[in-house]
Amino acid sequence: MTQHRQARQPRPVVKPEPNSIQLADLPLRPELVDAVPYGAPQLDVPVRLNVNENPYPPSEAVRKDMAKAVAKAAKSLNRYPDREATALREDLARYIGFGVSSGQIWPANGSNEVMTHILQAFGGPERTLLTFTPTYSMYPEYARNTHTAYVTRPRNASWGLTTSEILSAIEEVKPNIILLTTPNNPTGTTIPVAVIDEVCARTDAIVVVDEAYQEFTDAPEDSCIALLPKYGRLIVVRTLSKAFALAGGRLGYAVAAPAVVDALRTVRLPYHLSEVSQVVARVALAHAPEMLARVDELRETRANLEDWLQMHGLDVVSSQSNFVLFGRFADRHAVFQALLDRGVLIREVGPSGYLRVCAGTPRQTDAFRTALLDVLPTAHRLVPEEE
Repeated sequence: MTQHRQARQPRPVVKPEPNSIQLADLPLRPELVDAVPYGAPQLDVPVRLNVNENPYPPSEAVRKDMAKAVAKAAKSLNRYPDREATALREDLARYIGFGVSSGQIWPANGSNEVMTHILQAFGGPERTLLTFTPTYSMYPEYARNTHTAYVTRPRNASWGLTTSEILSAIEEVKPNIILLTTPNNPTGTTIPVAVIDEVCARTDAIVVVDEAYQEFTDAPEDSCIALLPKYGRLIVVRTLSKAFALAGGRLGYAVAAPAVVDALRTVRLPYHLSEVSQVVARVALAHAPEMLARVDELRETRANLEDWLQMHGLDVVSSQSNFVLFGRFADRHAVFQALLDRGVLIREVGPSGYLRVCAGTPRQTDAFRTALLDVLPTAHRLVPEEE
């Protein structure tokens, strides 16, 4: 007599309560598993010198004009904004110069969104982005989020790049997109326009030049925007967040051939740039001389910081931005934390052993110096023999 086993009943699916669900319970894309959101610390401390902001807010006169512009815009916030940001692009063209037209400009919510648009249009599956490290920590996330392969090669010992170094990497990687940052974050080093000129002449790839900190250089007019008439696949990315003291306004822009701008328009979300963002940026541009008035001061502050740090025996990377990378410490986190304990927030980023501090107001800079002098006697510094 054959004995029949009772069929197993499927286990009931136990779903977590909606309020108790954890990230691990969600069907994430594989590449997002264990990923953490980008974010520099936003702490309420007396001195914040960690995210390369302009420490000076817009003046009272500029704030009043912004408030008036926002109040006027509020009367029609029931309507969608101009999705082409026509007036803003015209204002940006006047500010940029170089003979560019509004049709060569594409604004978005910070240079972050501009870069995402670029990779949505020209990156994607089976396409590769090449850049050079150390560099901005968001670049690999832009690539990840657009399914673009992210390939890096190291910068040279001076944290710069020569024509031959870039071309050698291009020959090896054969990228679809080449991303060059000048001044580079976190090193502050630049790539000469002549180098980028030669690179563009010898590749068919899209070349993206991130000039977010260009206004802080010793020669802000020496921009890759001047190369645009020669190269239809060159894109220069900039922002109003840094020199314009408009980080909270979230306005970045690309300058490129009209055909490239059309490509970016194709991938943008509908009405991606709010009316409030547009009018606030237009007021900032209308007051450009005043908004940029502190740039010379911050450039001098950065240069003085470099000298001061070197005078105290630290290794300093010569910068052309509004920040300085310095070190080297055996335990940089201990130095970072010791400064934070004294009310000074800087950034733990970049090559091993280094920290980054941005140029602040005289009071902020003095507070950083005082705190660092207090910390240095117990900070173990690395010297070349220990590398």
